[in-house]
Amino acid sequence: MRTTLLERPNPCATVSNRPAPRGGLRKLFTCFANLLLIQLGASFAAVSADAQTPVRELLQPLGFKIAYESYVDGKSDIFVMNSDGSNPVKLTQTPAEQEHYPQVSPDGTKISYVSDVGEGRDTVRSVYLMDIDGKNRKKIADHAREPFWSPDGKILGFLPQEFAKFDVIDFATKGMSFYDLATGQILPQVNSTNLHHLYNPSWSATGKWIVATVHAGMGFDHAILLIEARGTNIVDLKIHGCRPCFSPDAKQVAWGAGDHELAAAPINLEADRPAVGEWSVRIEDETNKIYHIEWSPDGQFLAFSRGPDGKGDPTKPGTHQAAAEVHGVYAKEWNIGVVKTDRAAHLDLNQATEADLFMLTTNGLSNKEPAWFRPRR
Repeated sequence: MRTTLLERPNPCATVSNRPAPRGGLRKLFTCFANLLLIQLGASFAAVSADAQTPVRELLQPLGFKIAYESYVDGKSDIFVMNSDGSNPVKLTQTPAEQEHYPQVSPDGTKISYVSDVGEGRDTVRSVYLMDIDGKNRKKIADHAREPFWSPDGKILGFLPQEFAKFDVIDFATKGMSFYDLATGQILPQVNSTNLHHLYNPSWSATGKWIVATVHAGMGFDHAILLIEARGTNIVDLKIHGCRPCFSPDAKQVAWGAGDHELAAAPINLEADRPAVGEWSVRIEDETNKIYHIEWSPDGQFLAFSRGPDGKGDPTKPGTHQAAAEVHGVYAKEWNIGVVKTDRAAHLDLNQATEADLFMLTTNGLSNKEPAWFRPRR
């Protein structure tokens, strides 16, 4: 007679109703312990294998894309590539303009950016908007810079230029403005008259706070601030560095902690006075500058710009001379890299393996300002 699965002997069970002898209990315990060790070993092996998977292989199936700026064929343009660095496509086709600083809408359908026309102090920088494929280009404002999106994609914020004469330094701003995509109306932020020398703003997914850097303005030498989007509250986060950005869930903030260091840490935006917690990410590069840190749509990766120190190249048309990380300045040998957040608790890029770091670009043509997005299907 065939036995069922339940009727078959279990090597880890006793078959008698009598109390098992001490030796039997020892065998039973040993059997269960061995099974547990096998299971733990298999789990550890799987985790170890995942930890060694190259970053590029992790990026390939995600379907994310990255917009960025690059100086190719004598001018700066906006490009889009797959998040593994493949298939770069130039979006801007304007021979007389230099385009920089792409910022993608939350739904992945539009890009805002800045365009420079002219040379030197006579340059006019303007904020533009276009579809994600480069079509339907529209000027939003002249003498403006640093565009940023509201979490619902209905408002495009930007920072008006401080003076009529151009200055490439990114903190040459005064005030903050909001462009309503539905009505075309531009209104000042309610506390705009008190906002001065801000740069690199990022709007939280909660909608309440905007994080930005201030330099030599608003009573600060240099600081990273929370600015209430629809109010007047301002909070000094008391972290050193610049160019902050919120994670997609608004539970973390990343920023440049120095010329050669990037960081990320938790932040509680629901607190009465939000503060930054212990660092969860620390990325270092003693050889190169590292800037423009940006979260992937799932919060699992961070992209950034990386390259040697420099002050620009005056032989490049339409560019300016300042620190290499400033947009509008040609950054020789700068490229865009990606790390996985859970592998970057303390990462030295000069010791990184392919499981730690993947460089999306390698041509060194002033590749900067990565902006992730999830394409609309």
